[in-house]
Amino acid sequence: MASTGLQVMGLLLSIAGLVGGALVCVSPWWRVSAFVGDELVVSEVRWEGLWMTCLSHWGKIQCKAFDSGLALSASDQLCRTLSVLALILCVLALPVGVVGLKCTHCLGDMQSPKARLVQVAGILFVIAGVLFLIPVCWNAYVVVRDFYDPNVAPPLKRELGPALYLGWVMVLLMLVGGAVLYGSSTSPGVPTIFSSRRGVRNNPEASTKEDKAEKAYV
Repeated sequence: MASTGLQVMGLLLSIAGLVGGALVCVSPWWRVSAFVGDELVVSEVRWEGLWMTCLSHWGKIQCKAFDSGLALSASDQLCRTLSVLALILCVLALPVGVVGLKCTHCLGDMQSPKARLVQVAGILFVIAGVLFLIPVCWNAYVVVRDFYDPNVAPPLKRELGPALYLGWVMVLLMLVGGAVLYGSSTSPGVPTIFSSRRGVRNNPEASTKEDKAEKAYV
């Protein structure tokens, strides 16, 4: 049977992953300018994200959204698409999970359909976590690759921004939350050994018929 506590915990973890993932998606702190060699300018720091870039100069921050999404590289467009798709799946999974919780009364006492809804929500959260993991890991790979590439000019080198580290944490929350939701919602329609024996004890006629059948077999 489904555990209400585990269901609520899995949903809360997934919601935390959704909120944090949205913040990571819109933040400009995916990549930060690297200071390599003689390119040390402590008064100016450039931040880049999926949707905008920011320039910090002597404590003053100016941000500007990218003029055209079509002008971005194919990998950046794909990262945008996967991030938004992951958040959409989380938004779709949230009401499904709430309706299917054992502690809610949206579907009355129909536990079997509610358990299936929670399992569907868990699967959606896991898929969203995998989709969100791809752009985070890809951006980290590109930053590391360009940093050690001697053909890339020092002013164009970047370092891992705090949004990438936070993105990995949000992915973990989505995956764990979805897995907990799915694992804590076993279908109540499947009979178990204990439930069948309990039914036999509560029905004396059934137990008598079973005893007679066993004696006749012997």
